[in-house]
Amino acid sequence: MHIGVGRFHRAHLAVYLDDLMGQGQGREWAIRGIGLRPEDIETRDALQAQECRYSVTEKHPDGTRSTHVVGSIIEFIDGYSDPHAAIEAIAEAGTRIVSLTITEGGYQVDLADPQIAADLAGTVPRTVFGVVCEGLRRRRDRGLGPLTVLSCDNIQGNGAVARHAFTTFARALDTDLATWIAAHVSFPSTMVDRITPVTTDDDAAEVQARTGLADRAAVVCEPFRQFVVEDDFAAGRPPWDAVGVQMVTDVQPYEQMKLRLLNAPHQILAHFGLLVGYAYTSEAMRDPDLVALIETFQDREARPTLPVVPGVDLDTYTRTVRDRFANPQMADTLVRIATSASARVPAFLLPVVRDRLAAGASSPIAAATVAAWLHRLRRAADLGAQVYVPDETTLVAPGTTPTVRDLTAHPLFGDLSAQPRFTDAVEEAAKELDRDGVASVLRRLL
Repeated sequence: MHIGVGRFHRAHLAVYLDDLMGQGQGREWAIRGIGLRPEDIETRDALQAQECRYSVTEKHPDGTRSTHVVGSIIEFIDGYSDPHAAIEAIAEAGTRIVSLTITEGGYQVDLADPQIAADLAGTVPRTVFGVVCEGLRRRRDRGLGPLTVLSCDNIQGNGAVARHAFTTFARALDTDLATWIAAHVSFPSTMVDRITPVTTDDDAAEVQARTGLADRAAVVCEPFRQFVVEDDFAAGRPPWDAVGVQMVTDVQPYEQMKLRLLNAPHQILAHFGLLVGYAYTSEAMRDPDLVALIETFQDREARPTLPVVPGVDLDTYTRTVRDRFANPQMADTLVRIATSASARVPAFLLPVVRDRLAAGASSPIAAATVAAWLHRLRRAADLGAQVYVPDETTLVAPGTTPTVRDLTAHPLFGDLSAQPRFTDAVEEAAKELDRDGVASVLRRLL
């Protein structure tokens, strides 16, 4: 069962399983998708109209494109309209893995949240926590075997994060269920990587003109992909290692590498690129100052915080990241990358800041990126709707003008709110942006 059948899942885990099937392996496995949000209805309609098949088009930097049809998803269950169908699918004896792409912010369990509180009060579950835990409760009551909950979101230690989120909810619902989950459910960590921008009407038209496929669920992506998985599955797994998945005992070095050398630079490029006036990643990567900013951050701030990554040449990896960002065929918007920054900045950039401070060092580019993000939020009304991110209203309420010092005191900054070396650097960079503009900040950082 996969919850969150968005573009990324369809271009990543589903493709690995499809590749495996294409080799004649793993055919006892298949994916049944679950949608729990109203936004998933469009995906439901598109996939159901095509027997859950869809196309994946890889856009190569030289302009060539390759397309193939993926058939590893065999069903889409509309858990938004019919939560019981989703719950029963999780509770079926044949279900062995429940995988997730629910975004970085999707694992926050606030027991006072009205939706979560309603699930805990015994109404028909609607949240991902309520649906999964009710499915697990039914498995327990029916004497069925264990399963694995597999997070495929960009969070450091995503397995531990998922375990904490689901067991926190289960403990509030039924302490015996929480005990059963601890004994029968594994939560391996993963590192996932593939850039999958929004599929445009032009993309769909190009696929149809070139291949004849009229595909309402078409996905476009870069050629690069990576999937590193902790090999801890309570009820078995597909032989993914046969198609390039790295099955390891410890994902942490790989996920730290990706989060700090790719995801953090993505945030740097997005927030500074939007202030300069760019719209697309590849466009921003034609600016030598922004390229130099990313390279300097990778080499001077991020790499010193990384452990040894088995089998990886970090010089090659960082160059590959920059080449991927610069792929001119990928119409990946900076606004997309900047979306949900209140979850992404703490996950990608702030761990670098903490590790640098612990080592007695500074992280001026990371701090300035936080300033650029907060500067955009504070000036949202002036900068226009294009750069305003709706899900950031919990940080900057519409119509308010908090100071940068106010914002760095927000709980999402955690212990860094009490670190003057960080808060002062953010405030000074924000003042410089107000006073002298983004070009001045970039010159100083370089």
